[in-house]
Formats: sequence, structure tokens, C-alpha cells
Amino acid sequence: MSNSIPGLTEEQMREVDRIMIEDLGIELMQMMENAGRNLAELALRLFNAASAAVLVGPGGNGGGGLVAARHLANRGVAVQVTLSRPWPEFAGVPAHQLAILERMGVSVAHGEAADADLVIDALIGYSLRGDPRGTTRDLIGRANDAEAPVLSLDTPSGLNVTTGEAATPCIRATATMTLALPKIGLIGAPQVGELWLADISVPPSVYRVFGFEVGNLFAEDTIIRV
Repeated sequence: MSNSIPGLTEEQMREVDRIMIEDLGIELMQMMENAGRNLAELALRLFNAASAAVLVGPGGNGGGGLVAARHLANRGVAVQVTLSRPWPEFAGVPAHQLAILERMGVSVAHGEAADADLVIDALIGYSLRGDPRGTTRDLIGRANDAEAPVLSLDTPSGLNVTTGEAATPCIRATATMTLALPKIGLIGAPQVGELWLADISVPPSVYRVFGFEVGNLFAEDTIIRV
């Protein structure tokens, strides 16, 4: 990682999200849109896939994956969304994103992932607690067994973003697009693959809470290689 780009722990990233929403009024919906749009853009830049299997959990990470699915579908990619939990268990902003895909006619299933040119991992974000279980565990295993490359959102599902410790199982990503600032557990972890950083519109002033001066990281692009 460049010495000019600091890393965040899970606790610090939670505080970034809190400041964005409570202090600045930049809503989760806006951040999720930025994350998903950038993820779709990176998927096209790196892999130029004709089809994508998007693996989605019910939390904010999954919501970003649903946004990416919408943008990829709008750009002509054949998208199959696979949910790790039944549809009724989605709530809030992720449920809103899921309803949009339903209205668009994007294929959505629970538990069964389709074969595709690219797998997008949006199952578990930075709030990992214990080993993945149930359908989430099975989808991670299927992604790792697939011949297609895997692009993870924020962190490979199953990787602790603070310690870098991998749960059992853990996604082995070809590339990972993390958000805001890199998480310290991602640096050097073999499960991460290529590490990219995407803008979700966090002002540099937010990072001064932690004593970080990051400058204008995204002056030339909203997605940069770390």
C-alpha cells in the first residue's frame, strides 16, 4: 500500500459511516449507489465479462452488489443475482435495491448460483462475525470452485478487515474493490487478489478525526489501484 494512503480498522470504518450519515447527511443510499456503480465499472474494466453471477447478502455489502447488478444489466451484461437469504429477510436500503431489480426483470434466485464469466462477491462486508454458515458458506465454496474470476466488494467474504484472518470458508478473490480507504487487514492477504480503492464521496475532512491527511485521492479517477 502506498505510504500516502492510510488504512482503517473495522471500528474506524464504522465511524466513517456514522459521520457520513449523522453529521454530514450523506445517506446510505448515496454511498451504496457510488459503491455499486464503481464496482460495475471495475468489473467491466478488468474482466469485460458478457455474464456475471452476483452473490448477495442482506446487508449493506449486498446492497452495493445489487446496485452493481443494475448497472451491469443496463450496460448489456447478462446478470444472475443469487441471494444468500430469502427475499423477505432483506430490509431497508438493500430491499429497495432488490425491488428495483425485480421491476427491471433481472433474474434473482435464492441459494443457487448460475455459471457465468465473472463472479461478483457481495455476501459479507466488514461486519464479519464467525465462520460463514448455511447458504453463505455454500456460495463461497461454489465461487472458489468456479473457473470464473471473482471480484469482491470491500473485502473477500470471510476475511477479517482488521486482522486479515480468514474464516472458514473465505472467498479467494481475483480482485477486491474496497471502499473509502483500504482496510488494514486487506493489505498483503492472499485472498484479496489485486486491491483497488473506490470513491464513495467521503470528504477528506472525515479522516482528520483519525489524524489522517489523505488529500484528493480520486483527482484523476473514482477507482484507483492500491
